[in-house]
Amino acid sequence: MASAVVFGYHNVGVRCLSVLLAQEIEVKLVVTHPDDENENIWFDSVSNLASFHGIPVITPDDPNTEDMITRLRSLNPDFIFSFYYRKILSVPVLETARRGCYNMHGSLLPRYRGRAPVNWALVHGESQTGATLHEMVRKPDAGAIVGQMAVPILPNDTASDVFAKVLVAAELVLCQTLPEIVSGTVVAREMDLSCGSYFGGRKPQDGWIDWGTMGARQIHNLVRAVTHPYPGAFMDTAKGRIIIWRTLVVEDSSPSSAPPGLLRQGGQLLATACDGGVLRIIHAELEGRLLDPETFTEMFGSSMSTSLSTAQ
Repeated sequence: MASAVVFGYHNVGVRCLSVLLAQEIEVKLVVTHPDDENENIWFDSVSNLASFHGIPVITPDDPNTEDMITRLRSLNPDFIFSFYYRKILSVPVLETARRGCYNMHGSLLPRYRGRAPVNWALVHGESQTGATLHEMVRKPDAGAIVGQMAVPILPNDTASDVFAKVLVAAELVLCQTLPEIVSGTVVAREMDLSCGSYFGGRKPQDGWIDWGTMGARQIHNLVRAVTHPYPGAFMDTAKGRIIIWRTLVVEDSSPSSAPPGLLRQGGQLLATACDGGVLRIIHAELEGRLLDPETFTEMFGSSMSTSLSTAQ
């Protein structure tokens, strides 16, 4: 029976650990993160799954200490797997696995290497993304690819929608590839980093809507990239912060000559962008209060130019 140490977190960590157990990999240790009380924990727990199966769980602040390396050497695993673990593993850690180390990444590598790949793909208006299983090397998300599956991104998909697809793709990729990894017959394809891109993590302030430069489609992409369970796309006004949670591009509208901003038109709340594009605001809040057309009119009148909002 092949053995492994798993570094994992989030739903991808839960589903991929489940695949290892289903295919009778002996998981000797699970290394994960303690949940951050300041983070919206909307995902499942790797720690709970491991404990349910009687697997030892640790949550070190630093996974690359000498004590950690010593512990891994004593376990002598065949493989190390990383499934949405948030810290980079050092080469000495990787060298404790006798037969190889593999990471599951939520994009079609080499595109969108780094952090928050689903969110970044949506921000840039991609029509597909996916899951990639690859060998782990010194440079993050750069080792040879052993399995990959694409999923579509529909025009109104949110980050939650796309992550659900990537989660299934990750499970399928691992299910299909793991037998070949264990048997030593897996075929690896070197990654051409010149064809890819690398992005860092995202912070709540990255949801700020720049009305002066962003067209309607760009705003729509930002909104769906950072909507629930993320902090949301926002603008700050004299009346408080407006968070826009859901939009639709009004495809059949003529270019608007109105300045960028929000306006009420009939029973709808709309937004005009600097490129003349128009968005329908499906769901927005002002300081936690639903911003429907009636509330908007009460607070701002029939329209509100973004010149009234405060820049970040």
